[in-house]
Amino acid sequence: MNGIGLGFIGLGQMGGPMAANIARGGFELSVFDQAGTAERAPEGAAVAASVEDVAARADTVFLSLPDGPVSIAVARRIAAAEARRATVVVDLSTIGPGAAREAAGILGAAGLTYIDAPVSGGQAGARAATITVMWAGPGEELERHRDVLLSFCKNPFHVGAAPGQGQALKIINNFLSGTAMAATSEAVLYGLAQGLDMETMLAVINVSTGANSATRDKFPNRIVTGSFDAGFKTKLLAKDIRLYLDDARAAQVSVTLGDAVSDVWTRCDEALPDSDFTRVYQFIRDLGSN
Repeated sequence: MNGIGLGFIGLGQMGGPMAANIARGGFELSVFDQAGTAERAPEGAAVAASVEDVAARADTVFLSLPDGPVSIAVARRIAAAEARRATVVVDLSTIGPGAAREAAGILGAAGLTYIDAPVSGGQAGARAATITVMWAGPGEELERHRDVLLSFCKNPFHVGAAPGQGQALKIINNFLSGTAMAATSEAVLYGLAQGLDMETMLAVINVSTGANSATRDKFPNRIVTGSFDAGFKTKLLAKDIRLYLDDARAAQVSVTLGDAVSDVWTRCDEALPDSDFTRVYQFIRDLGSN
């Protein structure tokens, strides 16, 4: 895709590193962030003045935005842009299936192709270009964009053709990740109360059937060390799990576990605002001492 103009809107914790990897890949890239572009723009990228300016410079626009209302608002601005060059919008945000379908409708009515393509792998994965992309949209567009995807992503998966399917898979993943983190915190705290050593517990669990992403990564690298720096906010995980819960209810799927897990993360976010999500361990520890 070298020679095709690319745009990137949203240079936050995930978007900034992804845009930087695209720029390092030698692609023509224009970037914009409402919170301030010049100080966030990666080396090698052109600084755009607005959403509309990105749409005028780029054939494909990538979005990395905090939630559904913001993605929908940006989709409306791209659709209404008068001097628009863009024909494809690839939304890397986690916004929920309903918002993805709404954004697709807005852009489709204006003649643009919308790709629902949320990512997973955290801030570290975004920096290392090892994240996963869950692409829901035309397969031929995935192939056309494969080179640029591989500049910031290790695992591009074509998960479906319909907007919302990428979001569904992403919120499934984050529900499972949040469940593992909360359940592992509770289990490890029980083990400590029995006089067991945390690192010994993790060593045993990680070669046994209880192993999960929390025991393999978050606990040894973020909790044993006391760094609590996975780079993903509690409020974002709480939001993603609420998206899962709402959509599972709408699909008339049982949410017995979903209710309990969502409650833990919502309460953790209220108790520890602006925290890294690994601090749920401290939240659950403190619940036991009350």
